[in-house]
Amino acid sequence: MNEPTLVAVAHGSRDPRSAATVRALTAAVRSAAPGLDVRTAFLDLSEPLVTDALSGLYAEGQREVVVVPLLLGSAYHARIDLPALVDGVLARSPRLRVSTSDVLGPDPLLSEVALDRLAATGADPTDPELGIVFAAVGSSNPEANAVVARLARRWRARLPVAAVAPAFASATKPDVPAAIAELRARGARRIAVASWFLAPGLLPDRIAALAREADPEVRLAAPLADDPRVADVILRRYAAALTSQAVPA
Repeated sequence: MNEPTLVAVAHGSRDPRSAATVRALTAAVRSAAPGLDVRTAFLDLSEPLVTDALSGLYAEGQREVVVVPLLLGSAYHARIDLPALVDGVLARSPRLRVSTSDVLGPDPLLSEVALDRLAATGADPTDPELGIVFAAVGSSNPEANAVVARLARRWRARLPVAAVAPAFASATKPDVPAAIAELRARGARRIAVASWFLAPGLLPDRIAALAREADPEVRLAAPLADDPRVADVILRRYAAALTSQAVPA
């Protein structure tokens, strides 16, 4: 029996770099798991939409699908948006079975990728005068933002830097200028921005522009998605969803 298709679902963006990065990531998943049918889909703004991808698989005769949300936090898109879209397809596809995995974050392996991305900028994670902005998208869900703040505290406890402060691109505070001001108040003389984004896009660009405005010499880390360890996390989420699916109720 064939394994269920893995549908990797990203948010989607008007920025074409974002979809291109997501497609490269799902290609890496295919390379890491030869023989597994891996599809790319989006919640909005990019194609194919997840509803079209699932309906298309059903039309092809596929009856078992695992959806892996390419999201770093469990906020609105993971809790409300994606389940509603999947339920809409299931209502029209009575023999289709869809399992949805946990989101990718906050996986410890992704935290390591983010730290490696930061070091690749030339910032020294052992510099006692370095201040690190831990930058993420931001959410109206307080718990999703709290996860980012906890990750920042873990980095601060682990790294001998001056300080680590969370910052958000939208929906909540602190923003990047406020985070940089906090870092400087804590003794940071050099600033670097760690990326808690999977792909480039409008919000990471906003983070970068605000950081450069506050400090023209800031070091800016790249998003995470083209690191092969991200593909490993996706496959782990897929496997965990299959295991959960097999457990009797």
